[in-house]
Amino acid sequence: MMFKDYVSLTKPGIIFGNLIAAASGFFLAAKGNIDWFVLLVVLVGTSCIVATGCIINNYVDRDIDLKMARTKDRALAQGRVSVASALLLALVLGTIGFALLHYYTTVYAVLFGAIGLLVYVGLYTLKFKRNSVYGTLVGSLSGACPPVMGYVSVTNGFDTGAAILLLTFCFWQIPHSYAIAICRFDDYKAANIPVLPVKYGIQTARLHMYVYIFGFAVSALLLVQQGYVGIIYALVMSLMSLYWIYLVKAGYSPENEKAWGRKLFVFSILVVMVFSALISVDYVNHGQMVSAFSHHFIIAT
Repeated sequence: MMFKDYVSLTKPGIIFGNLIAAASGFFLAAKGNIDWFVLLVVLVGTSCIVATGCIINNYVDRDIDLKMARTKDRALAQGRVSVASALLLALVLGTIGFALLHYYTTVYAVLFGAIGLLVYVGLYTLKFKRNSVYGTLVGSLSGACPPVMGYVSVTNGFDTGAAILLLTFCFWQIPHSYAIAICRFDDYKAANIPVLPVKYGIQTARLHMYVYIFGFAVSALLLVQQGYVGIIYALVMSLMSLYWIYLVKAGYSPENEKAWGRKLFVFSILVVMVFSALISVDYVNHGQMVSAFSHHFIIAT
């Protein structure tokens, strides 16, 4: 049980989701020229850094975890793992994660790993989560760092593609998080966490969802406009974004808000999984595009 409790502190589900995002950023930047060792380092390093943030989050939130049905049995909240042991584990994993990225990847990967951890712990967990409706917006930045870490570990620079990835994942995080808050409305209310659906109501959250899903669609399609991905990606992401908006509008029922929130949550997971898969395989080689354009231009003239 003790080993299982320590593993649970790292929130394996969150780590898994972030690993998919980090790998997709790596694949988008690599465009088929994959250094598998560097990819492995990125995945292990990212896992360790995300786990560090999750452990510290468990430590800080152990009081409010007891107030929510979903979290009341967590190891730190119940005292099955000591605070000292948990923080030591966080320190060890964080050190390993940053050391791996420092020695085997790029300074940009280390930088975004640090930004993600500092925002998640210093801003979201310690400041905004309990005190502001803007906690979700702040937390979205930390959640958007792993795909950028994967991307910049290949490019060794923050370019347009990295900026679009950061923006797209930020926009995705917000309606995803609102859907969770709607599903777990009673838990968040009991813990007095001022997420938008609880503080201002689900109808207000719906209006915000429209805005952020539209922002997600526009930023996602910027990858097409900038020549990073192809037509299959463009078609699929356009259709999924439209259906996501449709679910927000037509799927809502005042009598069944939690089931509606659950449906939105599941679909948001599907959206980001498909997005991650498509940018991994439907990339466009800029060099080939330039060569093809030059070839056709020469023939035409």
